[in-house]
Amino acid sequence: MGVEEFFAWEADTVREVLPISKETSVEIQPKQPTAKGPAEWFTGDVWIDSIARGEEPSRARVSAVRFTPSARTAWHAHGGGQTLYVTEGKGRVQSRGGGITEIGPGDIIWTPASEWHWHGAAPDHFMTHLSITEAVPGDEWGEHITDDEYNGR
Repeated sequence: MGVEEFFAWEADTVREVLPISKETSVEIQPKQPTAKGPAEWFTGDVWIDSIARGEEPSRARVSAVRFTPSARTAWHAHGGGQTLYVTEGKGRVQSRGGGITEIGPGDIIWTPASEWHWHGAAPDHFMTHLSITEAVPGDEWGEHITDDEYNGR
């Protein structure tokens, strides 16, 4: 099959599988204002954009979280665990009792349910990640990360 035949076949196949319709059930949601991260949860300046707040039966919560250099979360745990997807910059993450791990664009970090951890930007870099959680009971926030803890001392 040549290139022209492939595209002709592909176009016919797509029309058969995905009929074109003028009706749609897609709903464009209005963007919520960017929110400053609360001082109880963060050290430094952190900005949060809510992307998705699933409605039952979905419990998915997705936010873009932007950290200024050295900004970080307090120790915390999520009842349903947490996935982070780093989109830009450099950062750090640590589980209680573990070592500090450097993170960067494309890294996917999974923290199991109820595991205490923190994450934030590296000292000289901004860092943005997507935070993906489930709205289930059990989220807890603890003490702030000291500069010594942040620097691995």
